[in-house]
Amino acid sequence: MILFCISLVLLLAYSILMAYYYWSWNQIAEFNTDDLQDWQPVEKVSVIIPARNEEGHIGQCLDSILKQTYPSHLLEIIVIDDHSSDRSAAIVETYANRGVRLLSLSKKIAGEPGLVAYKKKAIELGIDQSTGELIITTDADCTVPPGWISTLAAYHASSRSIFIVAPVKINSYQSLLSFFQTLDFAVLQGITAASVSRNFHDMCNGANLAYEKKAFQEVDGFGGIDHIASGDDMLLMHKMRKRFSRGIGYLKSANAIVETEPAIGWKAFLHQRIRWASKARVYKDRKTIPVLALVYLLNLSLFLLLAGSLLYPHWLLYFGILVFYKILAEWWFTESVLRYFQLRKLLIWFPVFQPLHIIYTVIAGLLGLKGNYQWKGRGVR
Repeated sequence: MILFCISLVLLLAYSILMAYYYWSWNQIAEFNTDDLQDWQPVEKVSVIIPARNEEGHIGQCLDSILKQTYPSHLLEIIVIDDHSSDRSAAIVETYANRGVRLLSLSKKIAGEPGLVAYKKKAIELGIDQSTGELIITTDADCTVPPGWISTLAAYHASSRSIFIVAPVKINSYQSLLSFFQTLDFAVLQGITAASVSRNFHDMCNGANLAYEKKAFQEVDGFGGIDHIASGDDMLLMHKMRKRFSRGIGYLKSANAIVETEPAIGWKAFLHQRIRWASKARVYKDRKTIPVLALVYLLNLSLFLLLAGSLLYPHWLLYFGILVFYKILAEWWFTESVLRYFQLRKLLIWFPVFQPLHIIYTVIAGLLGLKGNYQWKGRGVR
């Protein structure tokens, strides 16, 4: 009963948090460039794409970026090859006559022992070689809509945000793992939008970010966080927030949604989430840490009730009651976010995936503290 009561208290606090997210999400006005009658594209934009073993995706990524409505003379595209062992670099080279630049990270970092933050180094190299005033980052397995850059640039001009967080959507295919990732990630994106828009706590994803080059240089780029393999997004955001206070903006626009691919296989998915969780060890944002602690402790208490039911079968009833109310607490927010991303058909899976979500959250969070995982064939410790 003690564990049940603790879980109940945590669930009450969590319900208040979800209500706040729901309200904040629905308060965000959708941005539309058509509403800016006087806006004209004048800003030079540099798209930075770190790539490692992405021969199956990099072509589609570049094709989608080259179809942008943004003026080509104000756009440069830079791909940084991160020690790929496949044909990624060769594929990028075929786009050279269309203005795509290829840089090699291996030539830049030769002789740097103990390096772990390869992606950060790749982005730094790209930014160092760029000529744009506005840096936009995405991943090599992403595709973007034609109005992506125009929407980001217009929002930057109108909001004057130093650092812009924009939406990402995981493509959904006909598999349970794909459904689970797409649903789970969409909810995370909704939380990202709600928290950033209200200046509540920091969240973002490197697949769709924009920031001023001069601001990146002013905070010394990834200096001070380059000992962490991941964190090219949220840890940089923390630095920007600390330096520029309210210079962070969230862009809610269907014309700016970047689509990315799900992890292939449960092992790859778990390692991805461990990589994300590993950043929490160095978070210094006083608003982020309590939220993460609340979410993790709630899921941990539910996990313990589920595991304990193997010895005490009546605990399964406690678990069922709490999960039912957890679903209710999350339902309206989840439905609203899925509707925005045109994923409402996945709502039927939301209750089904609850036990799986609880288990993976506990495992990924625990292993993330240790910080060991595999990413793109590279072991990280």
